[in-house]
Amino acid sequence: MPDSPSEKTLEQVDYDARHWSSPVKGPLKPGTPEHKKAMADMFRETFNPYKPSVIPWPKLDPETLHRITSLPIWDIAVQTEGKARLRMAAYADMLDDPDVKDAIARNAWEENRHKEVLARMVEHYGIPLAPEDPYIEPRDTEWAYLVTGFSECWDSFFAFGLFSLAEKAGLFPMELIETFEPVMQEECRHILLFANWLAYHRAVMPLWRRPWFEMRVIGVLFFLLYERLSLVRSFDDDGVEHTQDNNFTVTGAQSMTDKKVDFVELMELCLKENERRFAGYDPRLLRPQMAPFAARMALRGVKLWRRLRGQKDGDAHQAA
Repeated sequence: MPDSPSEKTLEQVDYDARHWSSPVKGPLKPGTPEHKKAMADMFRETFNPYKPSVIPWPKLDPETLHRITSLPIWDIAVQTEGKARLRMAAYADMLDDPDVKDAIARNAWEENRHKEVLARMVEHYGIPLAPEDPYIEPRDTEWAYLVTGFSECWDSFFAFGLFSLAEKAGLFPMELIETFEPVMQEECRHILLFANWLAYHRAVMPLWRRPWFEMRVIGVLFFLLYERLSLVRSFDDDGVEHTQDNNFTVTGAQSMTDKKVDFVELMELCLKENERRFAGYDPRLLRPQMAPFAARMALRGVKLWRRLRGQKDGDAHQAA
């Protein structure tokens, strides 16, 4: 896996990480060699070679430091990246196709780098974490990979909006925002890879396996729904309870701004940021659709409810 700095300028590296098109002409139909190669080439050629060990963490004023350390996400964020790395690496190990294997193995490597970024940040700012449970290789690697992929698709969609909300609110220093910007764009690449892997996997799968696979996908979605409705509680070495919200990406908007957050405005921001982050990649590659579709349906429902109650947008925060 890559672990050396690029000779390109930072501006060029950042541009290359956000823009990519396949030289192949015509459609990229899932299941074809052209689509598979484009998927793998996209992920390899948009790699950003930043190194967590040299990130200059900015000095924070007491108020900002308290705001960051009090966010109920750090335990589960670090552990989620650790699990994602293990699950993706385990799935890559069982693959025979060199292109797909390389792409998912690189994805695992980047998940480990995300974990390292978070670990170095919490260490630098003295954020207490609960002890990490041992990371155990999954027995069902396909199930574990599906859980991780769909979870990232859902969480990243809302994280795009929350990240933009935090930037607009100005409650966090721009240096910290800029530090995490490459990580956010990497999440965009990760879910772009997953969406195209899923389409490719379905297309090349024998027809007799499709019903069982689709049942597993439905099972994964129900599992994630259950998980998002739950809270994870853990204790640190001093016996202090840490409550981690699995659904912070949806419920934590108020932590990112000192203004009241309207549901409609937040969902529209998530949709806008989602489209912006994908805009530079070849439009023939498939985009994740589950979270944007759910957001659009929720927007229609809330707007209809407000019209029926005679409310204006922005006046019905509690209704949302």
